[in-house]
Amino acid sequence: MKNLVSKIDHQPLQCVESSVNGTAILYDYRGVIFLPDSQVLVVSDLHLEKGAAFARRGLMHPPYDTHSTLARLKECISFYNPKTIISLGDSFHDKHGATQLPGTYRSSLLKLQKNSDWIWISGNHDPEPPKDFGGVFCDEVVIEKLTFRHEPVAHAADGEVAGHLHPAAKITRRGKSVRRACFASDGKRLILPAFGTTTGCLSLQHRAFRGLFLKSDLNAFVLGKEQLYPVSYSRLNS
Repeated sequence: MKNLVSKIDHQPLQCVESSVNGTAILYDYRGVIFLPDSQVLVVSDLHLEKGAAFARRGLMHPPYDTHSTLARLKECISFYNPKTIISLGDSFHDKHGATQLPGTYRSSLLKLQKNSDWIWISGNHDPEPPKDFGGVFCDEVVIEKLTFRHEPVAHAADGEVAGHLHPAAKITRRGKSVRRACFASDGKRLILPAFGTTTGCLSLQHRAFRGLFLKSDLNAFVLGKEQLYPVSYSRLNS
């Protein structure tokens, strides 16, 4: 893994090593973070069965989201082989997602849980514990100097790691502007991008992010197809 890791220097790599509230973190271009000291993998906003949820409401939506999301998650778990996995809320798109998960996907998810302790954080889409799956279900958990919860709290103490807002950044590269999902951190707080294949995203410059970060220290770790691009907030396009 060492050949994939760099200190933050605004150079694109597959993983970037930084810290939040004094805790070492690896930012991965696939949209997960890894805590090397405690061997914890964190993923947010899987939104499993989003396509099925839309179908129940009579809306057309690509039906492949759960298959794709679980396949990508399997790749990340295989790469890091974590002791613990935290799913940071909105793991399922609605209250029916876990109970009506097709057998093939249920089996795949159970296999992913097999060799790691699993922590489910409650989200606004899935406030109740998913049935028939292992792991611990809670509103938040503290590991090292970090507090993991689904929704960021405006006046939270340093060390909050959250999801929910699906941050994205717009950057210009090689004369072309692109908008991609990103991690967002000022070294004190971190918000993860949504991992689900068909989830949307919200500009880091949206008012929903106001007051959450010290802008002078804020960096967006922008997800590329095969690389991660650390960009300071001042360099983002509006």
